[in-house]
Amino acid sequence: MTSRIFVAVMAALLALYLVLVAQLAIRLILVDEPVAKGLGIALFVLPVVGAWALVVEVVFGFRSERLGRMLAAEGELPLAGLPRLPSGRVERTAAEAVFGRYRDEAEAAPGRWESWYRLGIAYDACGDRRRARGAIRQAIALERGSGERRP
Repeated sequence: MTSRIFVAVMAALLALYLVLVAQLAIRLILVDEPVAKGLGIALFVLPVVGAWALVVEVVFGFRSERLGRMLAAEGELPLAGLPRLPSGRVERTAAEAVFGRYRDEAEAAPGRWESWYRLGIAYDACGDRRRARGAIRQAIALERGSGERRP
């Protein structure tokens, strides 16, 4: 729950920043100087891209969290019994030792969102965030395409 509060606060601060930048951009566009108009137009792009990125990341977070809850309800969360650091993260060496199992599972069942989600969690525990996000995005796409909705 603490992470949700943190995300909500950060999203609100980013939204406030984007609104202020958009207001500045509009003020610059209304000035009769060509340079100011150019800067205003260029500056207006930032809030648009920022708002898009914010929405994409928040939606990704909600969808991936929902898949995690679905797997947890079935008792199928990966890395559950592995040793953890005081911070709560799985020890990297332990995660790397079992990573192959999750990779092989995803290769054997490429159409199952569950295997891709577990692979994403394993990638994250091994420190590869880019591939972790890619695997979880694949899991989200597969689950959304299946038409199967579980609570």
